[in-house]
Amino acid sequence: MSAQDAATRLFRELTGRDADGVWSAPGRVNLIGEHTDYNDGFVLPFATPHRTYAAVGMRDDERIRVASTFAEEPVEAGLSELELTFPISAEQDAWAAYPLGVAWALLLAGASGRGVDIAIASDVPVGAGLSSSAAIEGATASALNELWGAGLDRTALASIGRRAENEAVGAPTGIMDQMASMLGEADAALFLDCRSLEAQSIPLGMAEAGLAVLVIDTRVAHAHSTGGYRERRASCEKGAAIMGVPALRDLSTADLPRADGLMDDITFRRVRHIVTENQRVLDTVRALREHGARAIGDLLTASHASMRDDFEISVPELDTAVQSALDAGALGARMTGGGFGGAAIALVEQDAVPAVADAVAAAFAAAGFAAPNAFAVSSGDGARRDG
Repeated sequence: MSAQDAATRLFRELTGRDADGVWSAPGRVNLIGEHTDYNDGFVLPFATPHRTYAAVGMRDDERIRVASTFAEEPVEAGLSELELTFPISAEQDAWAAYPLGVAWALLLAGASGRGVDIAIASDVPVGAGLSSSAAIEGATASALNELWGAGLDRTALASIGRRAENEAVGAPTGIMDQMASMLGEADAALFLDCRSLEAQSIPLGMAEAGLAVLVIDTRVAHAHSTGGYRERRASCEKGAAIMGVPALRDLSTADLPRADGLMDDITFRRVRHIVTENQRVLDTVRALREHGARAIGDLLTASHASMRDDFEISVPELDTAVQSALDAGALGARMTGGGFGGAAIALVEQDAVPAVADAVAAAFAAAGFAAPNAFAVSSGDGARRDG
């Protein structure tokens, strides 16, 4: 059964009637630009074919009820009481903070809403660094924006999703995931300036170049709301304060020698990752425009080395995925997402996808790791109404 069908069936089971509509939003793969988003920097994600579906119907009262195929019981709250429900302490209900947080943020933005029932199903892998959370937020925001007549554009809805994640869920993430989920386009990446929110579509041309992006889900679950992510963000803020700039976006590689003389080693290495990663994003965009997808492999691999050594957010499974893919002929590879688990990506020849995936699986087995889940992805469309 497709995720869309699962959402519509769950809605009928929940309410005894058909939904008023079905909306969906994709997960995302970040091609390059990791942890640069909350430093006002540059990122280059693309939307995946995997999507989260929300079947939604209006109610006659002022309550919101959310159910999903990955939770046993629905979660319900009054629209006027939403803020009191955060943070959601019950572990089995924690997922509900994403759709409830979106409703809360929309109401704060001036939307005038009645009660709704929301049934959610997804084929976005959870915990793999493909932003299953932004997909939930994007599908919910698109639905409520239409049903509540809020009239917000896609960029504004991305900001709604980010506020939900930051304040309702408690994850200190940037806006990259939500923008990619809302604004994605087929066969293109989204070049995003996270300060101005200016977004440009950058053609990827993967199929034309005979290439594929292989996602290697290590099955090591991660969570943005845990300590490692917060510590990295705090180090970035400390580094910016030491350098006297609003954000690390305002530094260039020419500033690194001065930074090295002012900071402790850990703070400097965190700063060096962000500054060099921003430059790698700009270099990747230039390479795609001028030379095509085959020119970006070394930049991807350099990004992983920086995350492994300077930002220290990789884990042995991610390093094994990257190195074994490179050893099997990948043009470039890097971990993607917030780190501490999740997925890596590898840029590989289309006809070599099975061989590279097999080589990675063999390396995992030799290391005694659980078997990874590897699959090729192409860039897909952003949030939309499906029915």
